[in-house]
Amino acid sequence: MQSVAFGLAVRGIATLRYQFPYMERKSRRPDPPALCHATVRAAVVEAGRLAPELPLVAGGRSFGGRMTSQAQVQSALPHVRGLVFFAFPLHPASQPGTDRARHLFEIDIPMLFIQGTRDELAALDLLRPLVGQLGPRATLHLVDGADHSFHVRARSGRNDAQVREEFLDFLGEWLASLVRPPS
Repeated sequence: MQSVAFGLAVRGIATLRYQFPYMERKSRRPDPPALCHATVRAAVVEAGRLAPELPLVAGGRSFGGRMTSQAQVQSALPHVRGLVFFAFPLHPASQPGTDRARHLFEIDIPMLFIQGTRDELAALDLLRPLVGQLGPRATLHLVDGADHSFHVRARSGRNDAQVREEFLDFLGEWLASLVRPPS
């Protein structure tokens, strides 16, 4: 996420990165969801305090994105205009399903899913219809050949930095569309 934050900064987009307490402890076992939701909420509040004049978008990579979406469902994150999910973990590896996404139907702000086509935690035959069912508030941006960590195989002819630039360009346009006045 550090390289993503840097890439966004180059595009004039500020970020606030944070870690869940279990990551700070260097534990492999995630914190209980309630603590993760509180952590997300605290980060959003802090971002609003640090830059009250900027529009807010919340999100995260994998588990962080899922915890952010769950926090939004529990109680709308203050002043957040949209959610961005980098590699949303739709299901555990080798256990395809959509149970982890049921709560997304309760979200009424725009959502962007940035997903690799080789992501073992989001089977495309499940993710595409899910995003379609979420309607116009959901956008899916597929990163061809990328896995859950957005790594691509060397034979793809692209490297990870090129892939990151591609999805950051898309993200920048999507973010601009959230703050652009209607025409």
